[in-house]
Amino acid sequence: MRKKTVLAAAFVAAAALTLSACGSGDDANKPLADVSAQAKTQAATLLDQPFTKPDLVLTDTHGKKYDLRERTKGKPTLIYFGYTNCPDVCPLIMSNIAIAKKSLPKADQDKLQVVFVTTDPERDTPSSLGSWLRAQDASFIGLTGDFPTIQAGARQIGIGIDPPKKEKDGTVVSMHGSQVIAFSPKTDKGYVLYSEDTTPDDYTKDLPKIIKGENP
Repeated sequence: MRKKTVLAAAFVAAAALTLSACGSGDDANKPLADVSAQAKTQAATLLDQPFTKPDLVLTDTHGKKYDLRERTKGKPTLIYFGYTNCPDVCPLIMSNIAIAKKSLPKADQDKLQVVFVTTDPERDTPSSLGSWLRAQDASFIGLTGDFPTIQAGARQIGIGIDPPKKEKDGTVVSMHGSQVIAFSPKTDKGYVLYSEDTTPDDYTKDLPKIIKGENP
């Protein structure tokens, strides 16, 4: 069990700017929101300045318009920005959440909204994104759209994203922050942050409280 640690706002702000193992960011990805934290309780970092839910209208895996704020209003929601061609971090995080979600009672499973927003919209079409997510959990919501809109939405919750870039070997990488933000059904605010190190057991322990809008 991880020791409870009080975190300085500056430390968490730096953590929010850290991109996944896919690469590193620059000042262009500095979040518009000021990230600060109250305390880290085991896996969960409780934010003393909760985020407003991103104002994002994108396209879901059925090719239909999806207004994030409208569709998830009053519902416990986990939001993660990543891409389906990610070799490690993204599938691991989504798998960990899927495992924990299956441990919930059916009624709670139905309440929880898990939203995956692609950082590589050129390759992550609605169809390919849908196929990838169904292998994780058929209820997961996948969203795609134009990159500037997605990048701006991520910045609203302190997550940096770089445009996908082709490497010398021809592979394309999408560099992005790997935090999962939990939004309360009571306030619709993003009040808990999870890092890529969060385990299925961590999520299993916390999700029942997240679903109620309580502090984990």
